[in-house]
Amino acid sequence: MGAIVDYFLEHHDKLLYLVAGFSLVLELTFMGLSGPLLFFAIGCCITGIFASLELVTTWEYEVLSVGTLSLLSAVILWKPLKNFQGTTQVSDSSSDMIGQIVPVSDEVTINGGSVRHSGIDWQARLDLSSIHESLTPGLRVEICAVDGNVMIVKEQSSNS
Repeated sequence: MGAIVDYFLEHHDKLLYLVAGFSLVLELTFMGLSGPLLFFAIGCCITGIFASLELVTTWEYEVLSVGTLSLLSAVILWKPLKNFQGTTQVSDSSSDMIGQIVPVSDEVTINGGSVRHSGIDWQARLDLSSIHESLTPGLRVEICAVDGNVMIVKEQSSNS
């Protein structure tokens, strides 16, 4: 075990590559390419390259280089990685009722009401993104989510 420690104490670049690889594996395995360990891995890898080329020779400068390069990579890559993750909303498919067009049976507001689906009156609430304060009986609405036994509804889309 002592030989391994001595090897890494003499070859800082190899230690930095090992730390970079370990950080990247942790990032991809547990965090899903979401941030801090990725930038730390990039900083370690680039500092390892600098140490291999003997541009950075003491551990103090290596620590400074890892920190600076990690911060710099975060500043440069943060926005492109966020864009890469996408901004599209994932459609909720947790219930087969989502997307169904149903009539309002009792006035629906953000506090409550009811809609009729499959011959049964269901409790309903108005979706918070709705432009209306209430939906009147007889109006056809779309179920956009299900919260327990309460249907979250919004006014029917004009393209339906």
